[in-house]
Amino acid sequence: MVNKKIKREILTYTSVILGTVLFSVVVQHYWFQPYTVKGDSMKPILHEGNRIIINKHSKLERFDIVVLQAPYSSDFLVKRIVGLPGETVEYKDDVLYINNKVKKEPHLHKYLSKVPAYERFTENFSTYELSSDGTIPDGYVLVLGDNRRISRDGRHFGLTPISSIMGEVNMKYWPLKEMTFMH
Repeated sequence: MVNKKIKREILTYTSVILGTVLFSVVVQHYWFQPYTVKGDSMKPILHEGNRIIINKHSKLERFDIVVLQAPYSSDFLVKRIVGLPGETVEYKDDVLYINNKVKKEPHLHKYLSKVPAYERFTENFSTYELSSDGTIPDGYVLVLGDNRRISRDGRHFGLTPISSIMGEVNMKYWPLKEMTFMH
């Protein structure tokens, strides 16, 4: 009798543990995935070593922070979507223009306030440097790092296929004292 009870408990605990592991693997593979930030291209929002969770099924929008497969390497990058399909993007004197209209970047406000007036934070740039008519084609986006002075991003490696985007960053959770939801 005692033997049967112990066997039943072991079987119950084992099935709970295996079920939990299986559930975790499925969720991570299809919906959410943890990632560790490498580098400083997204400062001051994200720092080297921050742990983030990406949502693989969110609708991508302008200014979303995303993890993408790096072009020409097996690395992953964390960047911000600035330009969407069908748009032209231009930076002139630290001002972002989308389809020739000024677009504010509220996520950079604190950063820009520390840049001396005689220095540029974002070098002058246009999507005309990336496509013949300057328009971002369907299936592509323009991504930039928030720390524009050091970021290797779409200005350097070109437009990013949407299929290369692993998902949107929804939460920063490490270090724990800095746990924040991104939306």
